[in-house]
Order: sequence, then C-alpha cells, then structure tokens
Amino acid sequence: MTAKIDMGCDASGRTIDLDLEELLATRLLVQGNSGSGKSHLLRRLLEGSAGLVQQVVIDPEGDFVSLADAFDHIAIDAADYTLPEVARLGVRAREHRASVVLNLEGLEIDSQMRCAATFLAALFDAPREQWYPVLVVVDEAQLFAPAAAGEVTEEARKASLSAMTNLMCRGRKRGLAGVIATQRLAKLAKNVAAEASNFLMGRTFLDIDMARAADLLGMERRQADAIRDLERGEFLALGPAISRRPVSVRIGAVATSAKNAGPKLTPLPSGDAADLRSALFAARPEETPPPPPPPPPPVVDILASIEASRPTAVPAMPVIEEDAQEDIRRAVVAAIVAEDTRLPLAQLYQDYQVRCRSHGVTALESLADFRRRLAMAQGGLSPDEDWDDTMALAAALPDEMWAPFLGIARAARHTEPCPDDERLAALYGTSSPSRARRMLGFIEERGLIVVRVDMLGKRSIALPHFGWTTAPAAAQPTRDLPRSARSRAMAG
Repeated sequence: MTAKIDMGCDASGRTIDLDLEELLATRLLVQGNSGSGKSHLLRRLLEGSAGLVQQVVIDPEGDFVSLADAFDHIAIDAADYTLPEVARLGVRAREHRASVVLNLEGLEIDSQMRCAATFLAALFDAPREQWYPVLVVVDEAQLFAPAAAGEVTEEARKASLSAMTNLMCRGRKRGLAGVIATQRLAKLAKNVAAEASNFLMGRTFLDIDMARAADLLGMERRQADAIRDLERGEFLALGPAISRRPVSVRIGAVATSAKNAGPKLTPLPSGDAADLRSALFAARPEETPPPPPPPPPPVVDILASIEASRPTAVPAMPVIEEDAQEDIRRAVVAAIVAEDTRLPLAQLYQDYQVRCRSHGVTALESLADFRRRLAMAQGGLSPDEDWDDTMALAAALPDEMWAPFLGIARAARHTEPCPDDERLAALYGTSSPSRARRMLGFIEERGLIVVRVDMLGKRSIALPHFGWTTAPAAAQPTRDLPRSARSRAMAG
C-alpha cells in the first residue's frame, strides 16, 4: 500500500507529497529554530497519517495532547505514573497498536529523559509478532539525545541516548520509524541524526547549524545562507520520501492546535500614567495593615495547650497470620510474572515491595531472595514441593538462566513435554529462539542437563543429577524451520 501525505506546496504552488511507506523505511529529521514552525510541521504529518499507521509522540511540552480530541490518540500524562507503569503502558501500546501521546510536561529534564527512555525501550523490546509499523515522533530531540553531557545525571543521559540510538539505528527492522525534530543540529548526537535519510530544514541563524544543514541537504557552503532567509513555516526538503533534489515546502494548514498557543499581540490597557500609578499603589481594603497581634500567652499555657493537642496514637494495622502473608507474597509475585518480567530486576523488586505494602504485608526478602522467588514463579515451580536441590544446581548458572532451567526441571520431574524454543526464550527474557538454543548449549556444557533429539526431531532434556527426563516434544514447529534445519533435525 502506498500513501501520500500532502505536506504543503512549493513556491510555484505545486503540491509536495510525502510517501508514508518510504518514510517508514528511511526516517525523518526536522530542524529549525524556535518559532520556525517545527511543531506545525509535525502536526501536519501526524494529522495526515493518523488513520494509516500507529503513532507514538514523545511530547516534552504538551503541544500534541490536543490530537486526542480529534483523533483516536490516547494522552498519557507521565507525571501520574511510575517508571514501571510507564514501561507497561509502552508494552500495551505496542501490543494493542494504540496511538499515544506521552506528555512529559511538568517533569524535570532528568525525569523526562528517564521516562522517554523507559517508554521507547518498551516499544523496542516488543516480541517479533508485534513488529507492526509505528511512527515514533520525538519533539525537541536534542533533549533526549544530547551531543554532550549537560546538567542531568549520567545515568539518565546514557539511558535516553541509548533508547534514541536504538530507535534511529536499529528500529527499522522492528517497525519503528523515527521522526525527530530539533532546534539545533549541533546539540543533537551525530549518530542519531546520521541515520535519517529524509530532511526538512527550517530557518536557523547560527553558522554551525547552517553548515550542518547544508551538508545534509547536499548544498555547497556558500548556499547555506539560504537557510537563514526561510520564512516561518517554510522548509527545505530532501529525501527518498519527499524529493530527490532539495525543494522548498510551505507547510499547509492543520485541523488541531496546541493548547499553549504562541504569543499574540494584544492591545495595552487605556489610561494615562497617573491612573496606572494609582492602580498600582492604591491600598485596597483587604490590603490594609492588620491590627497588632495580642500579647503572647504565658509559657505555662502554651505547654498545657501542646499537651492537650497531642495526637492520639495511630491505630495499628490488622494482624495477618504469617501463612496468609506468605500466600499474599506468592500472589503478588504471580501477578508480576503474569504482566511482564522484561523490566530490570531492580524495578520489579521495587514494584513487588510497593504491592506488598499495599496489601498490609511486609516484603521480607532481600533482592537476592526476590530473584530466587521470581525465578521459581516463572519456572512454574509449586511451593508445596521440595526444590532446594534444584535451586542449588541453578545457583551455578547466571541469574538470567534460572527461570528456563527451573522450567525444564519442573517438566522433567513430572515427565511433561519438553518446553519448546519459544517458551524457553520467553523465560530467558528474549524473543529469539536462537538465543534460547545457545543457552541450552551453555547449560549442557556445565553438565546440568543432557539434550537428546530423536529421529523425528523431537527433543527431550534429562537432569542426570536427579534422573528426571522430560517427555519428547518438538523444539519448534517443523514448518517454521528451513529445509536444511529440518534435514538436520531428522538426522539428529
């Protein structure tokens, strides 16, 4: 399917279209000083493609939340959510193909960078079956991919820069098409800007920005002065989705507008200087000086009033039996596993503690104990069975391999079918079956398992320490394997 978006017209009145399908494959960079019309351009692009492709807008100033009034966009006020909740919203937006506007207005720049990085990482880490096309628009991209360290923490800067690099450098195969807008190219990380193949360059005045814009447009340095002469809402366009040669585009009108519209001249109030002076300095009735305060009471009376106003004791929390507390902890971990466990372990642990406290239960585990409990829940281990020896074997492996190893152990103990590659990959925290197979090889080299593939290509895994063996099962559907792989499986 080919979709053309009318972006405006050139100097002769000819309509300039943007090929949406080509844009999804080649990405877009927009540059222009404040007031040059970048937000207007982005809004024209978003309105023109609203019904054709899923859209995600990273909005640091709240300029695009009005899209929710005219289209099916969902406005997310990031200040109302924690980082784990923002990550889950990103996962669900990708899963349900919902167009969203992540409003970062009201957050400090450090928090904006962390929030944007968390949301973009959730989009990027989506499983392969959810790699549908998404137009990801990032306004004020120099804030999220700075060329140099600023006044934010190094942790936030690295996380945000990494997320933006993944979006622009590796996002195409995952269906993520980056559209980034910046006031200054010199402040934007070069490895992020260099991945765009389409450019819309607006008015700018600094020599360094004009020189970089001219280089991207294939113009000679002496022609760079033309960028300074562009009017508001006028851009020089170049790229496979727009034009093979630089062309001037005057962006057309839009249906929606930002809630924080630009400044407009309004008439000053009428009246001479004497009237204004009287209005400024005249005492109003409510501004008359208050009466003098009464004399202070004796110290004895103050002490007595303090004693009398002592707050009553806070009622104690209801006592929950330890068995009931343990059941609640297990239920909380099960809920976390059911939602998503691809978040960093520290965030999952913090979420676990918050949920326990909300149920009136103390989360007694340390981070290491929580990792053990989480792995057991992921592997499907029943707490009513003795798994101490199995956990002792798992301790010889890296932490991220505990869950798949325990899942194999449970299947072997109950002689259930061997988990397939997709199941093991999910337990391993990836969507790549090949990584799951390499993980099995690593565990087998440690002597903890023995992998056997029969003549039908069905795999079974044994745990020699306990004499347990899974029932044979296909590692993955044969129809999904290439012919050479099927031949090796039949021969194996």
